[in-house]
Amino acid sequence: MPSRAIAFENRRGLRLAARLDLPEPDPPSSVTLFAHCFTCGKDIKGAYHLSRALVAAGMAVLRFDFTGIGESQGDFGRTTFSSSVEDLEDAAAFLGRELRPPGLLLGHSLGGAAVLVAAGRIDTVRAVATVGAPSDTSHLLQRFAHRREAIEAEGEARVVIEGRTFTVGRQLLEDLERTRLTDALDRLDRPLLILHAPLDETVGIEHAGRIFAAARHPKSFVSLDRADHLLSRPEDARFAGRLIDAWAARYLAGGEEDD
Repeated sequence: MPSRAIAFENRRGLRLAARLDLPEPDPPSSVTLFAHCFTCGKDIKGAYHLSRALVAAGMAVLRFDFTGIGESQGDFGRTTFSSSVEDLEDAAAFLGRELRPPGLLLGHSLGGAAVLVAAGRIDTVRAVATVGAPSDTSHLLQRFAHRREAIEAEGEARVVIEGRTFTVGRQLLEDLERTRLTDALDRLDRPLLILHAPLDETVGIEHAGRIFAAARHPKSFVSLDRADHLLSRPEDARFAGRLIDAWAARYLAGGEEDD
């Protein structure tokens, strides 16, 4: 698939690195905006193979590094969950200027939580899909519990996440505590697809059940069978991509520009 390395500025004037995956030779049938998992980045294997499956079905996909992650500018220690939602809004605005507005929001893990909030702020979005998303932000707070005292005392602290070290600021913890995903789900008036693996050891399958229970119809839930949290096996990511395409087709038919 043709894949272009691009960049755009967010509302803070920071350059966010992105990759735009395009089908060929025809123009895209629709545009998907992808939000990666916490600290993961746009180029992890799961994101690549999932995007590839969507492009094979005729979609364009924009995946980008949130502020302070990967090749994007900014200080990760100063970011919050809310700033990631704002990055998604800015990415959607960029797509609207440069290609077409996104019709589908797709989020993985904490990126899934972010798209649930962002969907209500992006008018062109017709459908939302999450993969391995938590049902509340307190799930992430638990991962910082052993360093919370240091974060609150010093304003920030170094935290090891998936074998890598990041600086986590007090403002992230405070923002996560204020965020209520149930409120976002109550307001969400878009079709929702929830994908989750029963054997997910990072975000348990019970989170998918809570999201499904809280969301309005139309909503669908699909088990990803033996997949791991990061969709590290290409066949699992491609399977998820094909499912998302088949489900979203009825909501994206006619293209986003009909709005």
